[in-house]
Parts: sequence; structure tokens; C-alpha cells
Amino acid sequence: MGHFEVRNLLLSKKLKLSETRVLIIDDNQIRYNALMQLFESKEHLAQGLLLDDLKSFEKQLNTSWDLIIFGRAYDLKMEQAITLIQASEQVNIPVILLQPTEYKPEQYEYFIHKGIYDIIDLQAPEHCYISLVRALSYSRTLQSKQHLLHDLENAKTQAQSLVEEQHKACAVLEEGIHTQANPEYLQLFGLNSEDDIIGLPVLDILQPTDLNDFKNRFKKITQGQFDYARFDIQTLNQNAKTQNPLKIEFLPGLEADALHLTIEMASQSTQKANDASTITTNHSNLSAIFSQIHRALLDQPAKANALIVFSLAQCPDAVFNLSWQNISDYFNGIQSFIKEQTNQNVLKIDTGIYGILLQAGSDSLLDSRLSNLNVLKKPQLVEIEQQSYQFNLKIGYAMIQSEQFNEANFSELVIQAYNSRLSTQQSESDLQMSASLQEAHIELAPMQLEEIAPIATIEPATLTLEAEAIPTPSITIPTPTIAVEAAAPIQVNLTDSPILRQITEKLEQGEIRIKYQQLYDKQDTNLYTYEVTSGFIYENQWKKISNLIELDDDIELSIKLDRWILVEACKQLHNFIHQYPTAKIVVNLNRHVLFHDKQFPELISKLITIVGSRATHPIILQFDEEDIAKNIIEAQKNISILREYGADIAVRRFGSTISSEAILKQSDIVHFTLDEKYTRMLDKDTTMQSLQEMIDKYMEIRPVEFLLTQLDDMNAFANAWNVEARFLQGDYFQKKLDQLTDVQDQ
Repeated sequence: MGHFEVRNLLLSKKLKLSETRVLIIDDNQIRYNALMQLFESKEHLAQGLLLDDLKSFEKQLNTSWDLIIFGRAYDLKMEQAITLIQASEQVNIPVILLQPTEYKPEQYEYFIHKGIYDIIDLQAPEHCYISLVRALSYSRTLQSKQHLLHDLENAKTQAQSLVEEQHKACAVLEEGIHTQANPEYLQLFGLNSEDDIIGLPVLDILQPTDLNDFKNRFKKITQGQFDYARFDIQTLNQNAKTQNPLKIEFLPGLEADALHLTIEMASQSTQKANDASTITTNHSNLSAIFSQIHRALLDQPAKANALIVFSLAQCPDAVFNLSWQNISDYFNGIQSFIKEQTNQNVLKIDTGIYGILLQAGSDSLLDSRLSNLNVLKKPQLVEIEQQSYQFNLKIGYAMIQSEQFNEANFSELVIQAYNSRLSTQQSESDLQMSASLQEAHIELAPMQLEEIAPIATIEPATLTLEAEAIPTPSITIPTPTIAVEAAAPIQVNLTDSPILRQITEKLEQGEIRIKYQQLYDKQDTNLYTYEVTSGFIYENQWKKISNLIELDDDIELSIKLDRWILVEACKQLHNFIHQYPTAKIVVNLNRHVLFHDKQFPELISKLITIVGSRATHPIILQFDEEDIAKNIIEAQKNISILREYGADIAVRRFGSTISSEAILKQSDIVHFTLDEKYTRMLDKDTTMQSLQEMIDKYMEIRPVEFLLTQLDDMNAFANAWNVEARFLQGDYFQKKLDQLTDVQDQ
């Protein structure tokens, strides 16, 4: 019989001859040399870099690597490195672990779950080499895929642009006068050469039948208001070689005072309606968007898919007085907001109109995700040159049926998504919660408040909490009768308190904003814990509700507000636990609901039942240390009652008063969010050591769990691993979002 050789393509020369870039994190030059010699002995063209400190690692994450190998480092733990990699642009790069000294085979699965691609032992070079080659092959496959997708997108965009430009008539205007024109433009109006049009006013060529409308639009366009720059005109020019109407668009030119005028030729024109129920898109743009969505559906198939369309519902007039660049920044800020909040690739359909593909493993999960998007319709802020500008979004959707999804019908799908309204969609989980609310009789009797003195009273009012995600029934929470102190009667005139008046209006309109931020658990057991903060837009600035001193003047409003926030956060949690059953929320509240609302524990109990979480204590109520410190005995009594009804308790700004140790000694609270001043101590080694000593001192009193907050950059987040704080929080891990989102889905 003949002889043939079976070869493993992973060991081919092609992989060896392409340069391999290896980042090695280790404090031992000998191990680095052994790794590089291993590559060299197998004829690999490899380039390596050795480092063992955080700052160097942070810098190198900005460059491209094929493999990262982790051994030991001076101030960088394996878990830190993986977390930082996963939060960087190189999220998929394989991380190989050099086998630790005390390694046991049964730990293999533990390290894999931590994010390690494989573990290698330099004492077994052949096995080590095979593991490295497998990781390298996987890395190259991912890189090739990304490069191919990028090249494909560029090629398609260039081809579409070329086709589009070949069928558009283009001219350049300065102060309304023609200075340039392409052959298509000249041909469209029956002109022989560019010399025939240079110097002619645009009105002489276009000759619109509605002259006043054109002049008004053109004036706004020259002022930078390009929302008016795309429209149809009826031309009286007898030389025009295309049928009316002319579909024209003005774009900013390269020069400061220049404008580009483009006119779609008849063969490529697309129908545009001027009423608010339709949107304007050109064929090539829709084709590109279809291709991206189609590719996503093929690459990541899901059982339930929907096209979501975000459009600008309201925009302040001040935006249109900005420069063209700042107007662009405004719309770019809206697009970035959608990207940040949905964690999806955002597709620009038209100016101020954007689309995303939303996917889920089932119809019920998709309904839940659709329902959660309702919170994005509340007023938002975008910052431009240190000034804040508001915007409001309309959100529509259209379900995608895979068997009917094709380019011919895509335009209709986009229009359907644009014209629909998300508020009409009731998810199955919403309906279930609505039924549960009704069954639980959450319409409470008038709340009983702790009496301060039985003198003056405020008449009760009723607050109806309504969320678009759960249209019916509403949650009605009657407001209590509050007894106030005779010596210092509280007579609040809302007309004299702009902030309180604003809060009342925002509460009635459902425009109090709730933000969610995921915490990082070093022990990897409570992965889906989220802090809930709240605020509102006041004088075009974000105003936090927790620790808002003005609420001391209206205890009734403060309690209404906290109850509303808690109920809305529980609605989000109820939807979210369909995906993550062990999710928890840490809700920041003011002290009044703790000390003055006797029926608050009953509300907590009913909400916990309705939420239906598998987690123990899914609701954690967080109060300020100063509020607890003012009356530790009374606070502890009320906290014990809340615990009996199923809630847990946390303290924020711990270490901000002289009563920190007293709270540790006299209470049984376990969760403590350290004051922001302690985060600043992470900047230097000396202060970091002092921070650890302070934590040790607290732990000697009683073992508790600390959270370090405001870790907004890589350096702060990484340094936080060097102190014994279990939970980490900050923009580096996840920004504050308007809906509950797992960071691994981002």
C-alpha cells in the first residue's frame, strides 16, 4: 500500500511566516526568554514585549496584539488584566495563563470561566507550543473576519457612492451664485459647458414655482439649519430634462460660505412625502443599511428580531442657531446616546433618524426588551462645548420575519417601524405584572407617617404612577397626612421653590429619570447587581435627587418621589429577571421614607412578591450615612422592620461623617458604599496603603462588604483591585444607563 502524510494545517508555514505579536505580562525575564525561544525554535516570526506594571499595560492595550500571555506582575492581577482587556477594543484577544506555582488540575475550569483561553506549562514545551498555536489560529481567524467585514463594508459603500454620484446633478454655490457644476447638472438644465453657468444665481436655474417657500428655506439653510435642506420643488425651467418635482438637497461645502446643491436624476430618484408620517431615504443608504442588518441576522441568528427606529421628536430652537459643526455634534451626540443605551450598532437612516436591530431568544424576551426601551423617550441632554441641549426621541418598531426579509421590501419595513409607536406594545411580562399588581391590591390605604407634632396638617393628595411599559392598571399610591412641628411649621409655597415645583411637574409627567449602573463583584457571585440613581433636567442641567436638600421642605413630596422611583425600578427589574433571574437593585432613597412612612415596609413586601426574583433580597435600599448618623437607634429599628418585609439595607457615602465607626458598632448593616474621597486615594501608592489600613480598621470592628465608586478610568479601576473592597463601580466598567443591561451584552 502507498504511504501518505497527514498534516495539521494549524502547524503550517503560512501561520509561522506571518509576524506574531505577543504581549507577555510577567516579572521574570527568564520565562519571557523561554517563550520567545519556543516560538523561534518552531520557526515562528514572533515579536514580543515584556511588562509587569499597570501603566505599561494600559498603554499597550491601545496597540494591536495577537496573543496576551499572563504570568505574574508587580501591581496587576490576572482578574484585573482580563477585566481591562474585556473593556478595551481588543475584547476578543486570547489570554494565555502561565501555569501558577500552586496550580492544581481541578482549577482548570475555574480559570476558563474567569476568561482565560488556556493554561500552559513551560516545563512541557511541545504541549505548550500546541496550545499557543491554537490560540494564535483563533486570534487570526477573528482578525481576518473583522478585516473582511470592514473591507466589504468599505467596498460596498464606495460602490454605492460611485453609482449614486453618477446619477446626481451637483453644483457648488457661494452666496447663491453658481461657481461649479458637474456634467449631469449641466445636462439636466440644457447647458453645454461649465462656463455657461458660472456666475448665474441659483433662482435663475431652478425657477421654483413657490418662490417664497424656496427663499425661506434657502435663508435657513445658509444659516446652517440643514434640517430644511432636503425637499422637492416644481421648476418652471423649460430646459429641465427631468420630470417635476425636482428632488434637491443642500449640503455644507468645503469652504465656509459654500453650499453643495445636488439633484437626483429621474432614474435614481426615490419618492418623498412631505407629511410627518413618512421619512426620506435614498436608495443607496437603505441598501447599505439592509446589508448590515442582513449580515447581522446571518452571523448572529436569533428566534425573535425587530427593527427599531429612533427619530427626533423635539429639539430646542437654540440648536438651529448653532454653527454647522455644532449641529453635527448635536446629532452625533444623539446617535452616541442610542449606541450607549442599547449596546447595538446604530444605523443612520436620515438626519435625526436612526435604526438598530434588536434580537432575543424568544418572543417574550424580545417583548421585554422592547418594553424597556420606553424609558429612552424621556427628555435627554447632549453636551456641546460645555453647554447642554435637550432632545426627545420617538421610538417605533417593526417585527422582522426572516423568511420575508429582503431588500425589495426593506423600505416598507423601515417606514412601518418609523410610523409605529413603541408605547402600543405590551410585553407578556408587562401584562403579567399588571395582573399581579391588581391581585396584590397595591392601591394602599393612606400612609401613616411618624408624627412630629399633632398641630398643622397638609391635606392628602393622590399620586398616580403610570409607566408606558405597563399602561394598565396604574399604581395608585395615596399621599399621607403629615403632622408637622408647631414650633417651626412647614408652609411650602411651590411658587417660591422652583426646584420643588419642577420636581412636582416632572413627577406628574413621568419625567423623573432613573439610571442603572452595574457593579463589579470581585468574587464573581453577585454578577447582576445594579445601583439605581435618579434625577431630572433642571435649567438644562442634570440634578440628582438623592441628598437634595430642598426636599427637606416638603416631606410629603420626598416620600412620593421615593415610592415612585422604587416602583419604576421594580418594573425594570421584573422585566430584566426574565434574562437574569438573580438580578438585584440597590435603590438610593432619601431619609424621609425611612423615618416617616409607616407603610413603606408593606409596599416593599408587595413589590418583592410581584418582582418574582430568585435572588435573596433582590431590593437593597440605600440611605446616606449622614441620615443614619443623625438617629442611629431609630434608623436601626426601622431597618429591622424593612428586613422583616424582605429588603436589605446599604449605606452610601460611608466615611463622610464622624459616626462611621458608631454605625458599624451599633447596626447590623453589611453593605457600605465608600465616600468618593476614598476613590481619590487610589491615585498614589502611599494614600492607597492608607486606604487599605482604614478598611482593615473597619473590618476589625465587624466584617462588612465595601463598594468603591467613581472608578471612571482604567487606572482607578485597576488600582481598586489592590484594596479589600469587594464591589467596584464606575464608568470604566459600565456607564449609568436608562435601562438594566448586562455589561457582557455591550
